[in-house]
Formats: sequence, C-alpha cells, structure tokens
Amino acid sequence: MSRIAFRFCSTGVNVLGLAMVVAVIGALIGRTALAAKKDSSAPAEGRFAVGVATRDVTPTAPVPMWGYGARHAALSQGTLDPLYAKAIVIQSGKDKLAIIGTDIGRGPTQAMMAKIRAAVAKAGIEHVMISGSHSHHGPVTELLDREGFGKGTFDAAVAYAKQLPDLYIEAILEADRNAKPAKLGISTKNINYNRNRHSKREPKATDPMLGVMRFDDEAGKPIAILVNFAAHPTMIDDQILKFSADYPGAMKKKVENDLSTHCVFMQGASGDLSANPPPGVGGHEKFGAALADQVLELAKATETAKPKTLGIKGKVDQFVFPSRVDFNNPLVSVLYGKAFFPELVKCFVEVSKDGVRPEMNTVLLNGEIALVGGSGEFFSNHSNRLKERSYTPHTFFFGYCNGHDMYFPTIEAVSEGGYGADPQVSPVEIGAGEKMMNQALVNIYTMLGKFPEPKAEK
Repeated sequence: MSRIAFRFCSTGVNVLGLAMVVAVIGALIGRTALAAKKDSSAPAEGRFAVGVATRDVTPTAPVPMWGYGARHAALSQGTLDPLYAKAIVIQSGKDKLAIIGTDIGRGPTQAMMAKIRAAVAKAGIEHVMISGSHSHHGPVTELLDREGFGKGTFDAAVAYAKQLPDLYIEAILEADRNAKPAKLGISTKNINYNRNRHSKREPKATDPMLGVMRFDDEAGKPIAILVNFAAHPTMIDDQILKFSADYPGAMKKKVENDLSTHCVFMQGASGDLSANPPPGVGGHEKFGAALADQVLELAKATETAKPKTLGIKGKVDQFVFPSRVDFNNPLVSVLYGKAFFPELVKCFVEVSKDGVRPEMNTVLLNGEIALVGGSGEFFSNHSNRLKERSYTPHTFFFGYCNGHDMYFPTIEAVSEGGYGADPQVSPVEIGAGEKMMNQALVNIYTMLGKFPEPKAEK
C-alpha cells in the first residue's frame, strides 16, 4: 500500500497512483456502503395503507391554562371550541408510522412518550411523531402526582395529564385498525400568511411553505389531509380563559366540511413567527378559514398514487445541551415560579436541572419524504435551511414534536437578543438548533444510503 500512495513532486501528481489508491479505498469500504445503500427505484412490494382516528382531548374540569405566563395558575372557565387529537397511521411495506396533530400547546412529556411508544409498539408501530399545535388556549399538561408538583393543589390537572397519553394511544391504535389501502400525493406552495415577530433585520426570515399531504383510498376519496404550516396560534385574547384550538381548529373544520374527510394540522418552526392575516381578515376564525382556502386549493389539485417504493426508516436522537440558566439555583426557581407558577416550574426544573434534553425524530417515508420533528419552538430559518440542504423531493419540519424544551433560536437570532432568543425562555446552549438540524441531515442521507450506517455501540 505504501508504494501506491499519493506521490507529489516537482513534476506534478502521480495520476496512476492516485487512481489505484481510490480503487483500493473504494474496495475496502464498498461492503459497508453497499449494506447502507438500497436502490430507491426498486418496485413497490407489500402494502401501503392509511387509517385515521380522532379523540376529544378537551378537559372536563377547570385546570390551569398553558401559553401565557401572565395568567399564572388561573383556571379555565369553559370552552370556545373543542380540542382534538387527530391520528394518522401509515403502513408502508412492513413498517408503520403514527403522526398525531393535537390542539395542545406542546408535545407529550418524556414520560408520556415512553408510555405511548411502549403501547403502540405492540401493534408494530415503531415510529411516532406527536406535535402540539401550540395553541395558547389549551391546558397545562406537565403537572405530576407529587406533592409540590401539582398533587393536592391542581388535582384535576394531574388527572388530566395522566389520562392524556391514554387518549393518544387510543387514537393511534384505532387509526391502525382503520387502515385501508391508500394512495398518496404531496403539494406545497409559498404563502404570505406568517410574519417574523422577532428579528429587526431586513429582510426578515419566514418559512412561507404551506405543505399538504393528501391520502386517498383506492377509489380516490380522501382519507385524510395533513397540513404543515408555521405560525403561532395566539390570535385569541389572553384574558379569555376558555379552551380553543385557535386558527388551526377553524382551518381543520372548514377543510373537513368541504372534503368530507379528516384534517390533521402539524405545526412547523414557528418560534419566531406569528400569523399574518391578509387584508380584511381579522380574528382566528376568519384567518383559519382563509388558510383553509389555501389548503383546499392545494388539496384539490393534488394527484395521488400508490408510492413506487415502500418503507419507513426512522431515528430518534436524544441530546443533552448545557443550560444558559442555572436551574439548580433556588433563587432562579423562585423567580420563574413568580413569572409562571411554582408547581409548573418545579416540573420543568426536574427535567432541565442537569441540562436541556431535547428529542429529535427523523423519518424517511418511501425513500423520498423526509419528516423531521423537534421538541421545541424552533426558529423559522432552522426549517428553511433544513429543506434547502435536504436533497429529497419533500421535506417537512414539525415543531413541538414529542416534547417541549422551550425556544431554539438560530445563532444569529441570539446575537439580536429579544424574546425567544434570550436565556430566560431559551436556556439551551447557543447553536443547539443548528447541531440538531445537522444531525437530521446526516440521518436523512444515511437512510438514503448516501452514508454508511454507523456502527452499533457495544
């Protein structure tokens, strides 16, 4: 080997030697690359099926509401419109994926996710992505059955938090039972329905992509419409202590009525994005209806077909990042407790005192659709750059997915400062979001067979 290495001299490069080195290296790693790479043009074999199910997840008793610190522990006072969890279960070949969009402010806690995954795994559902729409008129879901963490003070909220994962499990398992042979189509368009509420730099970053995944039965009738868009659902006055799905609920209702189907909303990277209603459109119901018009235009123009390639690959990454806030300092907990309320802060500190521990899910559907979910409020440029750098026909980002670890601003957003970028609501280390997106890209390309599969840890 040493005699056919690179040889540089005054007359140039030994081209023959270089070629031989490349050939030898290629032969040495060929088996690994071949094992990782699969022909994405292979004909589809097996079953592509989709099922849906819905559960009402509206609390039946007064509980603290999630989203606005200024409310503190004020209890809910009824309902403007119901809160739902809507599940889609996709079977592609031998693999299954559950996607659940909820009208809750955040994704399930780590303990909830462990319970959900264990339960649905018995039905062969290995991949699970559950996103909160981030409605600020939903319930607190973090309180625990422990003294000082909710028990004895907010027992109704504790009981609700215990019941919630069971409702998600029920929806997933019912959707799996409802699965029928299906076809799939995807359409996207850019719309000016969100605005950057953080940056002062022009042009301000937004993620304008409205994405629609349409699932039809074999006769062409819609089974479900999945909608992916990024904008904070904060269009209802914070002084109104009634549950509401905000604009996503109004959007889903109109789409479902028009197409006689189910509509699932998956929030995007809306950490720095608010809703931007078109002229003459005011309030969450009218904005939701206007967004629904855009969704319906896309959905009706979307052609569906059975995928050419079947299969689902997925990876769950758990990160531990240093915190910019010392949650082990008792004074810090006291100050946060005054800003929100003590029981909620205790639950947050419990999982954050040794570092911020976000989760990221990367799923590759049918060899061409990348789905990435992050457990927090990611700024829009994280999603934009992920889509730019992901060489797949379609890439979707789901925020508030499988957890909630506060804000993930971009590095440049932290340099600007302000709400969403400062440590008080973004304790994670600077650059954490970029590290997570880079890992998602490595995951995608590994699943595509572009990189060798990493060796399993012993």
